[in-house]
Amino acid sequence: MQTLFEKIIAREIPAKIEFEDDRCIAIHDIDPQAPTHVLVIPKKVIPRVAEAQAEDAALLGHLLVTAAVVAKQLNLERGFRIVINNGKDGGEAVPHLHVHVLGGRQLAWPPG
Repeated sequence: MQTLFEKIIAREIPAKIEFEDDRCIAIHDIDPQAPTHVLVIPKKVIPRVAEAQAEDAALLGHLLVTAAVVAKQLNLERGFRIVINNGKDGGEAVPHLHVHVLGGRQLAWPPG
């Protein structure tokens, strides 16, 4: 069964796309937790970061670099937060690794 993100990547479900290349897609979150909330999603399905393999290292790095590129595109020069949820207790809602980019306001610490 396909995840929600696989359906978005396949264009079966619409999304507001901010960025896309051959390895990932960045979309605006439909339930934003900050004024700017974008998800950077690999096109390769990795259920969660704890299940990433050594051969995924370059892709994981690409996701972080892409998150920074998207943050710059969205004028988050004052700062932003990158979050990766892992597992139910970590707040994971979709079993497809993704990077949250949050910004546009002062973010509290500690999170959660």
